[in-house]
Amino acid sequence: MADLVAGAGLREGVGADAVVAAVRAVIAEIDAGPVDLVALATLDRKAVEPAVVLAAARLGVPVLAFTAAELSTAPVPNPSVRVAAAVGTPSVAEAAAILASGGGELVARKRARDGVTVALARSVCESRPRMEK
Repeated sequence: MADLVAGAGLREGVGADAVVAAVRAVIAEIDAGPVDLVALATLDRKAVEPAVVLAAARLGVPVLAFTAAELSTAPVPNPSVRVAAAVGTPSVAEAAAILASGGGELVARKRARDGVTVALARSVCESRPRMEK
């Protein structure tokens, strides 16, 4: 059973349904066998938005928040100049997934869907509350 962390970035006005659908879609796309989602991680100022809080509740996981400075320290395969200009870090989804997983391997690089960008990393941290795929 793989413990995965979802890192997510989202546009203004995106709802919880879109966040949940995007996370579930990326999990369904990977061939990782049985999966436990253990956290939803994002930029600190997005972590308090109702869409993120509600999405995490629906997924049955905690929200983990990182500052732009923290996210900018994560080595990511797909940095974005546009994201860096908008939020102060070249990556949100991939960086948040890597940091929240304790430096785990990305099992799904960032994928954008309906205003939500999601990446998944294998958790190397101790188990947290879980959600079955």
